[in-house]
Amino acid sequence: MDWKPVSVSGSSSPFSSLSPSPLSSPKLGNLPRKMRNRVPTQIRRVVPFYLLGLLLFVFIFRAQVTPISQSQSSRLKRHQEQQRPLTSHPDDATQPADFPKKIWQSWKTDPLNFETRDSTTAKTWTSKNPGYRYEVLTDANDLVYVEEMFGPDGLNRPDILDFYKAVNATIIKADLLRYMIMYAEGGVYADIDVEALKPVDRFVPARYNLADIDMIIGVEIDQPEFRDHPILGSKSMSFCQWTFVCRARLPVMLQLIENIMSWLSDIAGKQGVSISDVELDFDAVISGTGPSAFTGAVLNEMNRQAGTFGAKITWDDFHAMDESKIVSRVLVLDVEKFAAGQGHSDSGNHNARGALVKHHYHASNWPSKHPRFKHPVYGEVEQCNWDAACVKKWDEDVAAYNLLSADEQAELIEKKTNEELFLLNETKRKEEERAAALERFTQAARRQEEAARAARAAEMAAAGGPGDGQEQAHGQGQGHGQPQAQPHAQPQGWGQPQPQPQAQAPGYGQPQPQAQAPPPFGYPGPQGQLPPPPPPPPAPLPQGPPPPQYPPPLEPLVYNP
Repeated sequence: MDWKPVSVSGSSSPFSSLSPSPLSSPKLGNLPRKMRNRVPTQIRRVVPFYLLGLLLFVFIFRAQVTPISQSQSSRLKRHQEQQRPLTSHPDDATQPADFPKKIWQSWKTDPLNFETRDSTTAKTWTSKNPGYRYEVLTDANDLVYVEEMFGPDGLNRPDILDFYKAVNATIIKADLLRYMIMYAEGGVYADIDVEALKPVDRFVPARYNLADIDMIIGVEIDQPEFRDHPILGSKSMSFCQWTFVCRARLPVMLQLIENIMSWLSDIAGKQGVSISDVELDFDAVISGTGPSAFTGAVLNEMNRQAGTFGAKITWDDFHAMDESKIVSRVLVLDVEKFAAGQGHSDSGNHNARGALVKHHYHASNWPSKHPRFKHPVYGEVEQCNWDAACVKKWDEDVAAYNLLSADEQAELIEKKTNEELFLLNETKRKEEERAAALERFTQAARRQEEAARAARAAEMAAAGGPGDGQEQAHGQGQGHGQPQAQPHAQPQGWGQPQPQPQAQAPGYGQPQPQAQAPPPFGYPGPQGQLPPPPPPPPAPLPQGPPPPQYPPPLEPLVYNP
């Protein structure tokens, strides 16, 4: 059979219409054959992919340039989720084994303008901890720090930032700032009037592993027997917050900040004023931002970490502690470590071996703006300093006072006012007497010094020392004949002549050829004769009454109603 080529002209094809060739071009519908032949096959195949990529690019570009609008509440929720607190765990690679080596303090001024007392205590932290950074936030730079840490470029918590700006009470702002610092960066916080007695590295006993600890605190007040007292109860069991150590981003610090925000907002609502104008007394500050608030937040966090299966953690777990313990990753130190020398809570004294810091209380004047409760007759129960007998008597006196009639109460108040006025006048009188005694002491000392100078001048003249004319000749004429003090030849004892190297006559101490300048006693003269014997000593000066003791002590004035 002879093979014949098939003509390709017309519509005939060597392939069956029922089995199209895999090499055939895609169907292009009703496009004219002429147009189909002009578009290459490879381009027709990749066109859909180009279109898909173009659509994806447009979608991404619009999402970046015109983000989807959100409500303020949804944005705040997203911010909070983004800065969720870190969890501390020894197996967490993001959490270093050691605490941040940074010491924080806050005060009115920067360290270059500290008063001597503040500078003295501050230097103890830097001198005992040379490997730590040290920073002080002041009234001038605190807002810059807060905006940096809690603003959009930091933790992005505009609610915390706005709240801090609105707070006007100094003590509230100081408490809030320390918690914000420790949440943002962690480290060591100490009030400006706290002195470091030991290095920070001594805060953790050697038997503990730093990886097991997130926070270091100490007991301040341990008087649970007063827990039901109407005034002392909320303050009778507390941890110290004038010094503590923690890691960054601990949930307890954030919870404490949010508790303060909620608490102060509620008080402002009850008082019908803004947060800036809230009025607070002493107990409100203690329970809202101070040691009581700090203690409550720590105990709540301990119980949260312990879970629901363990026994509830209460203050009884820390009462009368003899040594430190770790509870829910919090190292709790006994009262002697951070709060020695208080006169209560079995706190011992600062000379104890275990004392780590010393609180001087010279910066604790905020109660003047937030006064304690003061009974018009019996004063403040805090003056008892947790003495049980004193507190009991105060309670009994107040209870008896409440049973009196209005006239009897007014009479007691008047009597108390007169007694306080008497004590005030007595104190003023004793201060005036002390000032007068100090002046008498100063005058007597001045007279004795003048008499001693005169005696020394007379003895020097008798011994052949330089006279008035010689002093003038040697440039000592400012005293007009009176002996001048020589800083390099102070007398070792009154009444004994002392050498005056800056005002000596030429050749003093050597044999002199001049007859008018006899040599010192015991040296032969120019012809070998001994000089005449020295004149008798001058008559003793009349002795007046002895000068008063300096400074005369003040007798304490104590009023016991």
